[in-house]
Amino acid sequence: MRPITQQEIVDYVEANIQTFHRRRLDKLQDLKLMNVVKRKNPYLFKAKNINAASEFVRTILDAFLSSQEEGIFGDFLEELAIFICGQVFDGRKSSAVGIDLEFEKDNIRYIVSIKSGPNWGNSSQIAKMLDNFRQAKRILGTSTSSTNVVAVNGCCYGKDRRPNKGDYFKFCGQEFWKFISGDGDLYTDIIEPLGHQAKEKNEQFSLEYAKVLNKFTGEFITEFCDANGGIRWEDIVRLNSGST
Repeated sequence: MRPITQQEIVDYVEANIQTFHRRRLDKLQDLKLMNVVKRKNPYLFKAKNINAASEFVRTILDAFLSSQEEGIFGDFLEELAIFICGQVFDGRKSSAVGIDLEFEKDNIRYIVSIKSGPNWGNSSQIAKMLDNFRQAKRILGTSTSSTNVVAVNGCCYGKDRRPNKGDYFKFCGQEFWKFISGDGDLYTDIIEPLGHQAKEKNEQFSLEYAKVLNKFTGEFITEFCDANGGIRWEDIVRLNSGST
C-alpha cells in the first residue's frame, strides 16, 4: 500500500475532467430534436399541462441531457477510482466481463463493479452483475487457487447500511473510496478538484445550450404547432409511439 497524495489526485482530475466537459458539449451539439422527442414520454408532459413550445422543448431537453450527463460523469468517476486504486494497491482495469476493477489487499483478490450511486439497477440488472461476479470468480479461482476472491459493488456516492449482501459486498460513498484507497477522508478530498475550470466550461455550455434551445423551439413550432400556436399532441404521440 502506498498512500496517494492530494496533489496526485488534483493533477489527475485537472488533466481528465476536460473529457467530461468535452463529451457533455459534444452530446449537446449532436442532438436532433426528433430523436429527443422520440425518447421522452409524451403522456407525462401532457399530464403536466405543458402548453408552450419553449417549455416543452426545455423540459425534454433538460431531461435528456441530465440522463446523458449522469452516464458521462459516471464514466469519469469510474476511471478516477481505478486510478486511485492503481496508485495505492496496484489496482487495474479488469479484463473480466462486467468487472471494472481488480486489486489485492491483505491476501484477498477483490473484483469490483463500479456504479455511480446505490440505486443503479433493477432486479434483472443486479442478477446480471451477480452472474458476472460468479464467472469472474470461477476464472480467477482456477488461475489463483490460493487466493480468496471477494466481489464488491462499489458506488461512488450514497450510503448502504447493510453492506454484506451474502454473495457480495456493497460499499457506497465514503466506504467505497476508503475501500479502494485506505483513506477515510478521500470522499471529501476529491470534491474540490472537480471544480477545475467549471465556471469557464459551464459558461461555454450555457451559450451552446441557448443556441440549441432556440433552434429546437423553432423546429418544434414548425413541426408540432397549429396555425394558432397550439401544440398538436397527436402528432407528437404518433412520432413517439406510432407503429408506422
